[in-house]
Amino acid sequence: MISDVLASAKEKMAQSIEVAKADFQTVSAGRANPALFQKLLVEYYGSPTPLVQLAGFQQPDARTLVITPFDKSALKDIERAIVAAPHLGVSPSNDGAIIRVVMPELTEERRRDYVKIVKDKAEQARVAVRNIRRQALSDLDKLTEVGDDEVARAGKELEAATKQAVDGIDDALKKKESELLEV
Repeated sequence: MISDVLASAKEKMAQSIEVAKADFQTVSAGRANPALFQKLLVEYYGSPTPLVQLAGFQQPDARTLVITPFDKSALKDIERAIVAAPHLGVSPSNDGAIIRVVMPELTEERRRDYVKIVKDKAEQARVAVRNIRRQALSDLDKLTEVGDDEVARAGKELEAATKQAVDGIDDALKKKESELLEV
């Protein structure tokens, strides 16, 4: 029972780290990357749809991304969603068949804004890990057929796993932060 609770918590914490790393990829470091548009939702026939389901991506050079919609009628909606995305800060150009996005050179101020966004995402991931820990501790307390010593030992193991997960998030944050501040 205890091992099941701990294994579940550790698995969820590992998933939180991966989600945080994926969220970090959605913040630009001045290079065009399709991952920037991974979580961008487009209003398509009345329902929010991920952009990656509506279009293909090509990267002709380091700062340019070409978005080719599968349905040409969605072109304006895609363009509107890209303009409205605060974390991108780009102005797409639409030629009637494709959308060309040129990533601007990052100013020092914009880099600092991106670092703030990444720090917020990291804090959200840390909160998720702490919520997982809280739920696991609650599940451990509900176990009545095991001794208090075993629950206390499991609690210490859970704290170590939580610290390891938070450290993993912090390491990914430092790496992304240095990438963003690199000129």
